[in-house]
Amino acid sequence: MRIPRLVIAAPASGSGKTTVATGLMAALTARGLDVSPHKVGPDYIDPGYHALAAGRPGRNLDPWLTSEDLVAPLFLHGARGADVAVIEGVMGLFDGAEAAGGGGFASTAHVARLLDAPVVLVVDASSAGRSVAALVHGFVTYDSTVRIGGVILNRVGSDRHERICRAAIEETGLPVLGVLRRHADAGTPSRHLGLIPAAERSADAVRTVERLGALVAESCDLQGLLALAHGAPPIAADPWDPAVGLPDGVAGARPVVAVAGGPAFTFGYTENDELLNAAGAEVVPFDPLRDEALPEGTRGVVIGGGFPEMYAPELAANEPLRRQVAAFGGPIYAECAGLLYLARTLDGAPMCGVVDAEARMTSRLTLGYREAVAVADSPVTRTGERFRGHEFHRTAVVSGPGAEPAWRWPGSGPEGFAGRNRLASYLHLHWAGSPEMASRFAGACR
Repeated sequence: MRIPRLVIAAPASGSGKTTVATGLMAALTARGLDVSPHKVGPDYIDPGYHALAAGRPGRNLDPWLTSEDLVAPLFLHGARGADVAVIEGVMGLFDGAEAAGGGGFASTAHVARLLDAPVVLVVDASSAGRSVAALVHGFVTYDSTVRIGGVILNRVGSDRHERICRAAIEETGLPVLGVLRRHADAGTPSRHLGLIPAAERSADAVRTVERLGALVAESCDLQGLLALAHGAPPIAADPWDPAVGLPDGVAGARPVVAVAGGPAFTFGYTENDELLNAAGAEVVPFDPLRDEALPEGTRGVVIGGGFPEMYAPELAANEPLRRQVAAFGGPIYAECAGLLYLARTLDGAPMCGVVDAEARMTSRLTLGYREAVAVADSPVTRTGERFRGHEFHRTAVVSGPGAEPAWRWPGSGPEGFAGRNRLASYLHLHWAGSPEMASRFAGACR
């Protein structure tokens, strides 16, 4: 299958990948193209801006979470019908997950190779002149299996600065496909876990994306970028199908699975909902900040990640919903922010009390891939099974006596809470890597 595609990468974090990738998605969409947005790695926040820019779900591509074999099928599934796909990288081009086996595994370069996609390198030129060419030359020659097709210079200070950098890079044989000047309003606001999610910023996020689209349209060679994308060869794989690997002929009524959303719960992979639908469930969103009851007929509840710590007073004030969740007897699956919401308290504010735990903000960032072993049965796991996930939080949970943990992994003690009708933990999971989770959860709801 042929999908024109580009990977937007950089030598290091903070070079401007998100600015360029989001702006390029918005600029191409404004031209009338159907753009498929993708993000390398487990990050949830950038895809929210991508979705605003392109009008399609932002989808993640992560060989650790889903396996190498699924990267191309998941890409083709997400990009079906698109005119072009833009894939934003993670960290520096060759930076992978050492815990995932080293050697650049799960890096942007790894995903670019799996998709046979050309790479555009975004270079921060703010503190250099001709030296940017040596940097680019090093990245081009470091790994010949990764095809760097052009450079976009970011944070250029003046016309003279641009001429110096452009001439030096063109000596390497690579085209300069864009030059972005220093703009104070070119970024997006951040806080303790990175960018503020687009869903929390509403109209302001839309204006930010429009600004980025205009900036890239003015500063980059869109035709040159499209020509590079159209040079990508066909991908010899079939699109991922959420129904493959699930039991055939699911019988019975479609149970309603209430999935938390709204500003406090913005982290989730689109494929998880698609798998639940394929497993015979009816996915219905709800907002714990505003909805005073679960959707009518709810048989199961999924509460993903987000920033409940930023909304603890408002979540606490929605007492009718907290009481209903506390009394709910059906299956509950909760990740990270969902775990905090199910605790007794969050920074002293009352939460649902489904799990015997107190949660609080800390100054310590916990971040990384995990290979977890289930230590108890739950609606989605069986004791002894292994799952690949990731952690990303600055909170801590202190459990009460007698709690039954959900997981163990190397370097960690017992983690999370499990039981016949619940699993609540810090571990984020991409269900495409373990589709049985969806069929089990839907079956437990049914």
